[in-house]
Amino acid sequence: MPLPFLTADRATEPPAVTDTAPHDHDRWRRPYRPGPWRVGGAALLLLLASYLLISTLIIALADSLPGAAACALSAALVIAFALRLLRVGVWVSAHGVRQVGLFRTTTLPWRRVATIRTAQQPVRWLGLPRTVQGEALLVFATGDGSVPTPLRPLLTDHNADFLSRPGGFNRAADVVETWAAEFGRSAAQAS
Repeated sequence: MPLPFLTADRATEPPAVTDTAPHDHDRWRRPYRPGPWRVGGAALLLLLASYLLISTLIIALADSLPGAAACALSAALVIAFALRLLRVGVWVSAHGVRQVGLFRTTTLPWRRVATIRTAQQPVRWLGLPRTVQGEALLVFATGDGSVPTPLRPLLTDHNADFLSRPGGFNRAADVVETWAAEFGRSAAQAS
């Protein structure tokens, strides 16, 4: 029996700008698959949430409704955190580039992107304070006609998505640079 979710197909490959239909450019998409560290962390959080939900049931059957409500609320918070953890990353569309974090999301329209390039620099290991030498995808934004200023790195080769996938970082960086070249040029022509 074939298991289609175990095989790689075109849907799991980073989309190229030329491969998508024109109406599909308005949809926000992640140009890479979430990495094993991110998926594993979310899976552990969902496992914890299942234990909390079982505890909620046991506490509710013991007629302690305030305790069951507190346990159900904590399970809902853990599930929301796990889902947000899976959404963290870089997303692109015809509107711009969006960097989704755990607690904040930054969107930069293509008309404000001066350049996107990779650079060798110290990067954070799995988002922790420890830094190692690595590669980062940097975006330089234009303000009001001034010199382009660098923003925080979009991607690094030591984050939760690319730590054990060195080739994945290069493919994702190329796709984001392609989107920037394609839609940055069309945004410049439109203005």
